[in-house]
Amino acid sequence: MLYDKQHALLETSIPELGTPMRGKVRDVYDLGETLLFIATDRISAYDCIMPNGIPDKGRVLTQITLNWFKVLTGMPNHLVTADVSKYPAVLQKYAADLDGRSMIVKKLKMLPVECIVRGYLSGSGWESYEKSGTVCGIRLREGYQKSSKLDEPIFTPTTKEQSGHDMPIDVAALGGIIGAELAEKLSKAAIDNYRQAADFALTRNIIIADTKFEFGLDEKGTLVLADEVLTPDSSRFWPVATYAPGKSQPSLDKQFVRDWLDSIHFNRQPPAPELPPEVVAKTTEKYNEALKLLSL
Repeated sequence: MLYDKQHALLETSIPELGTPMRGKVRDVYDLGETLLFIATDRISAYDCIMPNGIPDKGRVLTQITLNWFKVLTGMPNHLVTADVSKYPAVLQKYAADLDGRSMIVKKLKMLPVECIVRGYLSGSGWESYEKSGTVCGIRLREGYQKSSKLDEPIFTPTTKEQSGHDMPIDVAALGGIIGAELAEKLSKAAIDNYRQAADFALTRNIIIADTKFEFGLDEKGTLVLADEVLTPDSSRFWPVATYAPGKSQPSLDKQFVRDWLDSIHFNRQPPAPELPPEVVAKTTEKYNEALKLLSL
């Protein structure tokens, strides 16, 4: 296992299982009938992976995801087990590294779309609304401010690109990719999960401004919630106590890293700069606070 100088796990190595598929954060190993998901401490922003990581970030992402799997009871998810003692024998010598940051999950036919749900106007959604009064082709009423709560959550999917930026699409275009019936199911599932999660988070004094879901189909064609769920990597978490529309919000998520990159005028092209110790420390603090507030 490869750790950086601050003991953040940057890369996993399990020779017995071969080379994993490496995403921006997760390393995924094929176990035959199932997959081993390992959340590393890598962090990305603007589609660029930072050269150093956020210590224990992978454990935070995994524990928050496991928590949401308990909360979101309206549909099946892909979790088989996160109990390392139940993992195959070949993995037991890696138990210390895997504990808390890994899951064994079902294999699914993953749908080629990022299912973004927005409950508030922020980020690229606000930028689009400010210019055109629309978000991903959806016309919104006049009068919203930056960070305003939307009258109703909206589904704004994007493509999943192997390289470069994901591209926003509307539900009609999504239907052209996966079929109109499945596109409507996906839209409903994403919004239903967002509503349930947002209601729960408010009981913990957290606003979920927006989030990204991923779904797949099992062998019976059933829609299944997959990947990481409602983490600080894939969501905007705003403390209720400091929320005020009309401006940017303090957050418990990756926005702190984006803000630092913007402050140094990062051109959003690799290679990304190394995060300074104070940014690493503050990001660690924010992620752990999110975990503390959202845990059952």
